Amino acid sequence: MNTDLVTQVRTHRIIVALRGVCAERTEAAAQALYAGGIRMLEITFNQSDPDTLAKTTASIQAVRAALGEKLLVGAGTVLTAAQARAAVEAGAQYLLSPNLDLEVMEQAHSLGVAMLAGAMTPSEVALAWKAGAALVKLFPADSLGLPYIKALCAPLSHIPLLPMGGVSSQNLLEFLAHPSVAGVGVGSSIAKASLIQAGDFDAIRELAREFTRQL
Repeated sequence: MNTDLVTQVRTHRIIVALRGVCAERTEAAAQALYAGGIRMLEITFNQSDPDTLAKTTASIQAVRAALGEKLLVGAGTVLTAAQARAAVEAGAQYLLSPNLDLEVMEQAHSLGVAMLAGAMTPSEVALAWKAGAALVKLFPADSLGLPYIKALCAPLSHIPLLPMGGVSSQNLLEFLAHPSVAGVGVGSSIAKASLIQAGDFDAIRELAREFTRQL
């Protein structure tokens, strides 16, 4: 599964994260993203919402039912083993987190799904890789910057990275040009909450195309 996910990320290059969107709008947003060329989606848990387990799993189920295998759907901001299990039961095909939690990583392995664990420092990146992360999500990428990524990868070039945070259509190719960067995660630069809440899915599709036409 790890090898398969790395191949998919290296092929499609962009994972779009959807946060705090109801199941009906998540499905419509996913359709728009697919029409704009996106092939990998992250539906995140909102840890400040007490109902996030039910809402997030409903969104995952809705997108999987609507798009089947056309879109690879992952669950993001997975912070507990229970969330990992519920997400996979709902149809999530991979898991992402902003941090490294060994209990969550173990749960992902037991469920047979790949995990993208978050890290920032060289020690965290190396530990996440050693623990079995398929890729390491380098977060927050905009605060760290490209010079940091280049310096980090000098001794750790064997570890595939997914920078996330601050990736835009203007700097997309700069990030993707580095050989250790398998792909990038993109949030509000494509999945703008205001557009989704307004139901302007044509605009979401066009934002996606701003990115995918560069690939």
